[in-house]
Amino acid sequence: MLYHHRVYGRIKITEPVILDLIKTPEIQRLKNIEQGGYSPLYHNVRKLPSSRIIHKRFEHSLGAFILLRKFNVSTEEQIAGLIHDISHGIFSHSIDYVFGKGKTQDHGDKIFNKFFKQSKIPKILKSHGFQPLRFLNKKNFPILEKDLPDLCADRIDYILMLMVTFKEADKKTAHLFFKNLQIINNKWVFKNYFFAKKFAQIFRRINKVYLSDLKSVAMHHTIANLLKYAIDEKYITKKDIFTTDIQVISKIKRYLKKDQKLKELYIRFSGKMKYKNDPQDYDYLAFCKSRVVDPLCLYQGKIKRISDIDKKWKTIIKNELKSKKYFLKLY
Repeated sequence: MLYHHRVYGRIKITEPVILDLIKTPEIQRLKNIEQGGYSPLYHNVRKLPSSRIIHKRFEHSLGAFILLRKFNVSTEEQIAGLIHDISHGIFSHSIDYVFGKGKTQDHGDKIFNKFFKQSKIPKILKSHGFQPLRFLNKKNFPILEKDLPDLCADRIDYILMLMVTFKEADKKTAHLFFKNLQIINNKWVFKNYFFAKKFAQIFRRINKVYLSDLKSVAMHHTIANLLKYAIDEKYITKKDIFTTDIQVISKIKRYLKKDQKLKELYIRFSGKMKYKNDPQDYDYLAFCKSRVVDPLCLYQGKIKRISDIDKKWKTIIKNELKSKKYFLKLY
């Protein structure tokens, strides 16, 4: 199989277990799950060209696998990278606002074990000599997954992609970050302070401007309001959450003519909505997960964090890891 990744380029995949996993409905479904929410709405609130930020969960899943393979980690951990997002619902983290308040954005993680067990993936893994139960414990894969503010393959892949799609860095710069990374004792370490700090700064900007800002919260709540209403009215079911974006939109469209409120929510969802942050006049006390990293790097012959070298970064880490709070009014 030949796969072209926007950051890593042309990749030839030949491993039988990987090819079998890619063919599963659980992985194929991710081709129709947007990474950032819903792009027509996202483009509208940000006034961005529609071609810039279409990013599917499938691309990220393949990206995590490719990144791990390029660093020659175990096949088991490469597999974990490929399958780590199979339990994401439609519109990705917008689902966290259907089933919660979005502070942690971890609904997909919470249901991963159940989703995994009910999928076809354990049988495939067993047929290739792997132990399926190993994939239920994230501690078995420290290169793929780590808590913030540490770096991990999951975090590195999606931020490299967002750097390019949001034009916060070009492909050449993204490749330089990639080439200046290494793995030491199961930890991602930059080869020097310059690239570590630059990576952390761009990560912070992307989080602040594109991921945890008011526009993102407005988008997530607009999507969640439509889905929650559609579920309450039985136009869709909770099981539909684990189909695809396209399938759910198609189902909802069938009822637009007969339900005026659904139509109004759908019009907002399609991009025709306004919002504000106003403590005196708001509909929702809204939260958004905030992300920031504190990379390790080689510095004067030792492995150190950015915050060990730049004390200001320690304060930034403390502040940016707090969930963002907004007084959200939607129109």
